[in-house]
Amino acid sequence: MTFGPSVVPSSTRRVDNSNTRLVVQIEKDPGNDDNNLNSIFYEHLTRALQESLCGDLALGRWGNYSSGDCFILASDYLNAFVHLIEIGNGLVTFQLRGLEFRGTYCQQREVEAIMEGDEDDRGCCCCDPGPLPHLLSCNAAFNLRWLTWEITRTQYILEGYSIIDNNAATMLQVFDLRRILIRYYIKSIIYYMVTSPKLLLWIKNESLLKSLQPFAKWHYIERDLAMFNINTDDDYVPCLQGITRASYCNVYLEWIQYCARKRQEPSKNLDSDEDSPLVTLSFALCILGRRALGTAAHNMALSLDSFLYGLHTLFKGDFRITARDEWVFADMDLLHKVVAPAIRMSLKLHQDQFTCPDEYEDPGVLYEAIQSFEKKVVICHEGDPAWRGAVLSNKEELLTLRHVVDEGTDEYKVIMLHRTFLSFKVIKVNKECVRGLWAGQQQELIFLRNRNPERGSIQNNKQVLRNLINSSCDQPLGYPMYVSPLTTSYLGTHRQLQSVWSGPVTLDGIRTWFRTKWLSRESSTEQPRKDGTHHWSPHEGTQRTGGCSGRSPCWLVPGAPSPLPESHQGPALHLQKVLRETSPGGHSPGDALGTGPCPHQTGTGSRGPPPGSPVGYRPPLEHPGCLLGGSRSPSWFTEELEFCREVTSSNHSG
Repeated sequence: MTFGPSVVPSSTRRVDNSNTRLVVQIEKDPGNDDNNLNSIFYEHLTRALQESLCGDLALGRWGNYSSGDCFILASDYLNAFVHLIEIGNGLVTFQLRGLEFRGTYCQQREVEAIMEGDEDDRGCCCCDPGPLPHLLSCNAAFNLRWLTWEITRTQYILEGYSIIDNNAATMLQVFDLRRILIRYYIKSIIYYMVTSPKLLLWIKNESLLKSLQPFAKWHYIERDLAMFNINTDDDYVPCLQGITRASYCNVYLEWIQYCARKRQEPSKNLDSDEDSPLVTLSFALCILGRRALGTAAHNMALSLDSFLYGLHTLFKGDFRITARDEWVFADMDLLHKVVAPAIRMSLKLHQDQFTCPDEYEDPGVLYEAIQSFEKKVVICHEGDPAWRGAVLSNKEELLTLRHVVDEGTDEYKVIMLHRTFLSFKVIKVNKECVRGLWAGQQQELIFLRNRNPERGSIQNNKQVLRNLINSSCDQPLGYPMYVSPLTTSYLGTHRQLQSVWSGPVTLDGIRTWFRTKWLSRESSTEQPRKDGTHHWSPHEGTQRTGGCSGRSPCWLVPGAPSPLPESHQGPALHLQKVLRETSPGGHSPGDALGTGPCPHQTGTGSRGPPPGSPVGYRPPLEHPGCLLGGSRSPSWFTEELEFCREVTSSNHSG
């Protein structure tokens, strides 16, 4: 049994909230390893290749190719193995295998061998004479002859995401930085509450206001030493050891009133004074939000690890509501549409305050920033199916909080994604070498049962890229981060080829082409001449051409002055001379063509022969004057000339 590139394994199934049980999501946090979370970027890379691969192969950007060829796309952190399964007429079926972001030592050595160039090698055996102009040195050329791979393109551009990760522990180490996060958290709660379309229903709900009566009293003090403290809360009163309505209004009333004024009609006259139900509801929601954060942190918010754990728990939407805050269950939108997005928005605002520390002190700037982030930035947990949909939809900017547990390390990272263009190197690998290495892996692991994680078959070898090829094999032989399903790329989806390629030949395409040509011809025949000469059109049946009332144009009648200068008469003057030469017995062209009124000029629309016309008279399709006065093709003049000859010959025979 031979295991080679022709064997296609199944694709990788990404673990997220859409395919795991709820209890597993809450207790075990599945898929929190880097490999599962980073696999989405290889899935996005597969979509980008599906759009452009077939066209790039046709344009020669990947060099020579055939069915079964294997390529490696290498960049700073994305390394993918691309296998061309089948090549057809205008289509290519391929499979992509993504390798680890942070590979082993052997993988890094092979990636460095790909990235480093051979231009700096100036040696020739033991000497260093330097290469000839535009040529490699002898040593570099000799070394390249021993490689089973070659670089076919040094800069291959694909659309992707630049990944920026910051350690959350560093950003929230000191209390002042946590205080800023809590401040933005409360202001975000107020923003989402005031801008909610259900605000008027909430502040007029009698049962809800009855539950909030304790928060409406000015002497009410929220005491919870495990939740609130002077280090993180701006409205904390040390002498009272708690938070009061007065201290809350002293800090956040200005922001509440500003958000209330920014509401659209018809609720601009919203009551936002200190005793209003709006302030009562906002005060209760801010207390609830901070208490939920403390509960998620196991009532140990002063500890950094506990604080980060609670922040991540709320970020992924796991709210543990205490008995004192059960009033929020009157409408779950208070939790889902106000508190939940507020904790995520506060993390984004906290990130930006490092670049402009004092910028968000102005309420107007902060309000516009939240509005802007709400529209263009996707902020959610990576286990949420909305995260995968946003990445595959090419959203401009994304942000998330990641909890990574790997080999004894437990850390939290703030991941920011920005859509950009990534540069790859395209390396073509000898497909027989790939077949042999994969077959050797199968024999060693399955038949010989070598379980040594540091076995020799995966050690780095720059000449054959042994580690990259063996690790891209399907499990249990290799350990790829992502294996795509069989994906087909079509020639018609390439953006650059669409402008130079007419596309497939279809009946609809042919019909559209003929219709376009016909309409363009009709529009060109009805346009007036740029020099002012009038063109006849079927819509102008009552107009006269050059003031001539006869059937023939005035410049065809002998002795009549021509309305056109000699340089513009052209076919008309030529037709007049031909008619004069071919007319026997000295018949004038005007007599031959008749002197009756033109049906186009009289507006009668009659196409019958004029009175006194000879036998065999054939009325022309259009009046000769109209034909000669317009920009017609020579075939029209030839037709009228033949008709005039028939008329003159019949008159002569008569």
